[in-house]
Amino acid sequence: MSGIVWALAGAALAVILSGCGSAYGVGKAGQAAAGVVTEDPGKFAKVLVLQLLPGTQGIYGLLVAFITLSRVGLLGGSAADLSMETGLLIFAACLPIAVVGLVSAMHQGRTSVASIGIIAKKPEQFGKAMLFPAMVETYAILALLVSILAVTNIQI
Repeated sequence: MSGIVWALAGAALAVILSGCGSAYGVGKAGQAAAGVVTEDPGKFAKVLVLQLLPGTQGIYGLLVAFITLSRVGLLGGSAADLSMETGLLIFAACLPIAVVGLVSAMHQGRTSVASIGIIAKKPEQFGKAMLFPAMVETYAILALLVSILAVTNIQI
């Protein structure tokens, strides 16, 4: 396999894994949110915010993929001739957001479900309820930063 194939595989994994995690997390939180809204439609806005939080990892994976595709020239119309070593480096640079995005989005979805439970019983505690899933987000942001810094600093 050539270097460009490895680079594209890294970009694809960043999107696929973080996207799968986000779909799972948003889905789980959406199920809980729907139950709350069934009982009290006035809580829609608060539970919607909590449901959307696990979706950010998918956006982070997409961002890393766009940066990667841009760096290797595919968004400009012609792919760079990458060595195997460079392609593997780019692949490895995409792994942090791919793996952490998958895992953190799934856990953030579960944490959002618990926070939606808080809103169901005590809607005035929305600020506190937001903190729990936001803490999980921290690790996705760290992985995003590592992937962006790594991808943008590989010599092509």
